[in-house]
Amino acid sequence: MSSLRPVSGDAGEILELLREWDAAVDPEPLVIETSGSTGRAKRVLLSRDAMRASALATQERLGGPGQWVLNLPPTHVAGVQVLYRSVLAGTEPVTTKDVVRARELIVEDRSYLSLVPTQLHRLLEVPAAVAAMAAFDTVLIGGAAFDPSLRSRAEGAGIPVVSTYGMSETCGGCVYDGHPLAGVEIRVDEGHVLLRGPVLFDGYDDDPELTGATLRDGWLVTHDLGEIGPDGRLRITGRDDDMVTSGGVNVPAPAVADRIRAHRSVISAEVLGVPDEQWGERVVAFVVGDLDLDGLREWVAADCPREWAPRQLVRLTTVPMLSNGKVDRMALRELA
Repeated sequence: MSSLRPVSGDAGEILELLREWDAAVDPEPLVIETSGSTGRAKRVLLSRDAMRASALATQERLGGPGQWVLNLPPTHVAGVQVLYRSVLAGTEPVTTKDVVRARELIVEDRSYLSLVPTQLHRLLEVPAAVAAMAAFDTVLIGGAAFDPSLRSRAEGAGIPVVSTYGMSETCGGCVYDGHPLAGVEIRVDEGHVLLRGPVLFDGYDDDPELTGATLRDGWLVTHDLGEIGPDGRLRITGRDDDMVTSGGVNVPAPAVADRIRAHRSVISAEVLGVPDEQWGERVVAFVVGDLDLDGLREWVAADCPREWAPRQLVRLTTVPMLSNGKVDRMALRELA
């Protein structure tokens, strides 16, 4: 059954609900279900005002209204935004996942495509898809870290890519190529990225404690670590909760490490994400013990989502430690 509380259904059903929601006198916030670093489900409340602010700011940044291609799950915030931007623009979204076919179905003067890095990586291997992507006015890339080498390949092929940063709590991307959308403010406090502006969510449904911990004095306190350069550009340097975003999927590294440590052949294990051209971040397991990659992946997948299974195994005789007794994460990343 289709609904906006939480968002559910296929693209066509959700599109019709969004049209009704946008035309309503005083609609309730829509709800995006997502999962945090612990895997506990969160219900993010997004008001119409916030969604409109986000969609209109995106439209302004990209150069005007246009026709969007939906190539992402319609129940995730990025997919919902593709549909809602279409509602506000008065255009019909193209919902095929075939990028070449999607390009052929475009009828408006301006057109936009939204992808995660993994999709872009795969499409770059298909010449017809490369030509199709190059014909769009903008190809938004979000949902995971955008590897610089992947961006260079895309730009070298003539694809007009724009990197986006945001989350469900900001109605999707609110920082484009390091610069905030209109009305959005950024600051970094003790290394943590904080965001403020009309695109912020209303809170978590039925969870005032989590809402209070996340929204402080009008600022969204993220788990992301970053820095703002002299040119005002935001650069994300990592996360404080060890969440690895790989192929658009959030992978809680501590939970994966705990699962690996439960194997009888493992003495100790750590899990980190490292930059990867295809996946944005690659899940890497560092293991002291007798376990190969295939066995490790099967062991993890038997108790966790298969998307969490590490894609690389680094065998160690001992885990490198800092003088304060903490794991030397930099040394581990160098080993990967």
